[in-house]
Amino acid sequence: MANSFHPHQDPPLARLRWWHPPAYLGLWLFIGLTFAGQSYLAQAKRGLTVSWDSTLAGATADWLCFALLALPAIFLAKKFTLAGPHWRLRLFLHFLASIVFSLAWMLLRAGLEQILPARGRALPFAEILRYVLVATFFFNLLVYWVVTTGTHAVAYYQSFREREVRVLELEQRLATARLHALQMQLNPHFLFNALQGISTLMYRDVDSADSLLVKLSELLRHALDRDHEQRVTLADELAFLDRYLALEQMRFGDRLTVEREISPESLDALVPNLILQPLVENAIQHGLEPQIRPGKIVIQSHVLQDRVILRVTDNGRGLEENVIPGIGTTNTIARLRQLYGPRASFTLESAPEGGTCARVELPLDTRKNPRHVSVV
Repeated sequence: MANSFHPHQDPPLARLRWWHPPAYLGLWLFIGLTFAGQSYLAQAKRGLTVSWDSTLAGATADWLCFALLALPAIFLAKKFTLAGPHWRLRLFLHFLASIVFSLAWMLLRAGLEQILPARGRALPFAEILRYVLVATFFFNLLVYWVVTTGTHAVAYYQSFREREVRVLELEQRLATARLHALQMQLNPHFLFNALQGISTLMYRDVDSADSLLVKLSELLRHALDRDHEQRVTLADELAFLDRYLALEQMRFGDRLTVEREISPESLDALVPNLILQPLVENAIQHGLEPQIRPGKIVIQSHVLQDRVILRVTDNGRGLEENVIPGIGTTNTIARLRQLYGPRASFTLESAPEGGTCARVELPLDTRKNPRHVSVV
């Protein structure tokens, strides 16, 4: 039995929620009213006899045609962005689309003038088309590029805001993970056992007791002083885990055996901060504590092409049917989703020899910049 989680997020422009019919139509009518007022005042200033009704009707018809043709323009802007690879080809595509946009507007406007003449009489279609070709062709191109640029600006602003939200959520997830680790560490039962074990050891082996006391202090301080780092090297993560396991092995004695199969090339890989400790804690709580026989936990890591594979396996009773994931598992899944999106996966399954195997797969990244957060 296995539970796999493959986080997924849509690209920024695909998430653009621009379509709100009343607001969309109101925007174009407002632009039409603005141009109608400007045209009316300009003609009146030149001493021409103008009718406000005909000026308003003509401007409204102009901009409603733009509103209709802007819909496919927005669709193209969302589908063929000007960022990323092949931008020159996409720019040329938009250039051709702008010409089609302009010609389509002229045909639509000339046809509308035949049906609803703005000045009370219909002019020949060819005459109207010739007039709008000369008067509006380049202006129509400008409208297309304003629509395209505006679509990209709104989309990337929304993407920027969503990125800020995801970073904030990620910081909260890390704080939750660290708090969960401290709650485990500061749990009265855990802390009592650790201190009692150290106290007992003081009468037999002062040096060992002193060493364990230092490890307990380092464990608590290390969990508090990671300075909100989202990712650390696997070597650092294993160093923190060693402090935790040293205390757990003091608690369980011979009942707990820990084996490590760590490939050297994976030690420099960046992994999420506190990614292993919750998995090991789950293995101890659900795999070792419920049983009387000795328990074994195997921690593995290796690099496969451009991927880092982490495994935590125990020899406990294995997965049960319809088990709801705990806070550690849920938090691990959420952090992987926010850090890596669909590039990471988490699998919880029964091990072949019995017990449970937690498997984390991440993209390989060895950049010496643990503070960098790769939010997708």
